[in-house]
Amino acid sequence: LIRTARGRVETSAILNTGLFDIERADASAGWAQELRGEHTPETEEYGISSFVYRACRPFHPQRLWNFIEQGVEGLIRSKGFIWLAPRMDFCGGWSQAGCSLSIDRTGYWFDALPADQWPDDPETLRWLEEIWREPWGDRRQELVFIGQNMDREGVLAALDACLLTDSEMSEGPERWRKLPDPFPDWDGPEDDSDDAGPADPVGVIGTDAEPERTGPGPE
Repeated sequence: LIRTARGRVETSAILNTGLFDIERADASAGWAQELRGEHTPETEEYGISSFVYRACRPFHPQRLWNFIEQGVEGLIRSKGFIWLAPRMDFCGGWSQAGCSLSIDRTGYWFDALPADQWPDDPETLRWLEEIWREPWGDRRQELVFIGQNMDREGVLAALDACLLTDSEMSEGPERWRKLPDPFPDWDGPEDDSDDAGPADPVGVIGTDAEPERTGPGPE
């Protein structure tokens, strides 16, 4: 086991270690069972599944915070992007593994930037056209959840309940900025260097521990 921060590890620790034995691997019964159709997929054996949550309206920060505090039973890993109602310009990056969750500012939504700062390559522009939804542009929720024996429909319903209601949507961004927002501030300086340390967690998920309200780490 090699303990790392954000996947940083010396290549000498994982390359040319001499630990792989081709003869031992050939003698393993697992690949033969797979060829014969006798191997039970881990998804069935251990109840592992995944799903994607998408929505084109913002989260109410307090309700999303409450969702995080409650936790998701069986959740192993989740990652993606979120849109918090009071933070119209910033895209939030969600990254969770086990009981550790960090939510940081990852940059600006394209809709919040002048057109002359947009990329001009055709592939990116086609992608933007596909995800674009008026009147909010590319702002959206897009989260992947991976876990064991998760209540998929229950999680989706709980996340839907964190979105702004029709009544709240009608009030508009100026009113959204005044919503209670317990998440750490995202207005700090950006730092995209390779030496940037791991971001401070905003909380924990899947446990009864109290989320930490610490500041976000470098972006």
